[in-house]
Amino acid sequence: MPFTFTPEQIQQFREQGYVAVPHFWNEREVAAMQAELERLKRDGLLRNVATDGDGKTTSQEKANLQLCPMWDKSDFFRAMPFAPKVVEAVSQLIGDPVLLHLDQVFLKPARHGAGTNWHQDNAYFRLSDPLKGTALWTAVHEATVANGTMQIIPGSFREEYEHSRDPHSDHHIRCYPPEARALPIELPAGGALFFAYGTAHCTKANTTDKERAGMALHFINGDVNQEAVSGFAVGKRPYLSGPQATGGLAEHGVHVAGTWDDEVERMLS
Repeated sequence: MPFTFTPEQIQQFREQGYVAVPHFWNEREVAAMQAELERLKRDGLLRNVATDGDGKTTSQEKANLQLCPMWDKSDFFRAMPFAPKVVEAVSQLIGDPVLLHLDQVFLKPARHGAGTNWHQDNAYFRLSDPLKGTALWTAVHEATVANGTMQIIPGSFREEYEHSRDPHSDHHIRCYPPEARALPIELPAGGALFFAYGTAHCTKANTTDKERAGMALHFINGDVNQEAVSGFAVGKRPYLSGPQATGGLAEHGVHVAGTWDDEVERMLS
């Protein structure tokens, strides 16, 4: 089905730097995401990026499992950003043409899942206008305060916090924003959170008896393609809309657009 934000939702994104959509993905899509994530786990493709506090020694007591990128290891997740409602939603927030900048997943195991500390994506990506980029964070499982859901600082895209190396991760950076302004975003499985590249965010530990995963797709407007750093290399960032969009053929060598529904059914068959 076509997806359209209300004017109030678009205004919230532009003024507060985020907007949440509780039921962005349907039940079959969520079930397919969970099934493919299980396959990636079985194949040993997720690695623990949590450390013992020295930034390099993999922790044996806590786990923050990450896979980045996903597209080259999963036809299913390669098709996800090409889903029409994704392209429609992102284009309404950051404008056309839309490019995929990065894809990744974080999984917090039950009882000892570690969070990802506070940071702004723009500390990695360096857009002159942080509203020209947005993350689409999907709750693959129900995301609550108890299991460490995403937290954001509304309006923080207007602020630039100093970042330093995170000693509890083997490659992340972190900042120290005004946590008194933090807002937890609780979502059902299939809920989505869109937040601008400058919006400070984090996840907390999962101490519940069930695992929790969040899928993150990052998008930029074509106007900032040359200035955006990190993520996929220039020339490898798929155009999802606009005259340069080839449905993934130019970047992936195969036509991906229009395959999302088939990929969902394939995972559930």
